[in-house]
Amino acid sequence: MDIVTYPLMAPMLPSSFAERTRAMPQFVIEREMPGVGKLGAGDLREASQTSCKVLRELGPDIQWVNSYVADDKIYCIYRAPSEALIRQHAEKAGFPANTIAEVRATIDPTTAE
Repeated sequence: MDIVTYPLMAPMLPSSFAERTRAMPQFVIEREMPGVGKLGAGDLREASQTSCKVLRELGPDIQWVNSYVADDKIYCIYRAPSEALIRQHAEKAGFPANTIAEVRATIDPTTAE
């Protein structure tokens, strides 16, 4: 079977995972989880494994970037095409997703220059 390509469409198609994820919206998820900051490494590893298992089931359109664990909340950074897919991940993993906000811009100290 021959593969047909359309040269005019090639520039619109991401050629790598990095390009695909760069084009995806990024979200901050606030998870209210009382006492989560007191969990040990084993509990955090288990939660991470649960999240990764669900991510594999959902496919390549959703990516967990990282998370910040505070006393009673976890703040997670995800890339996904929609808030709905992030909510689906949270439901399947059994995690709360109290607030989901799309990142509109990123600033850091170099923004002041």
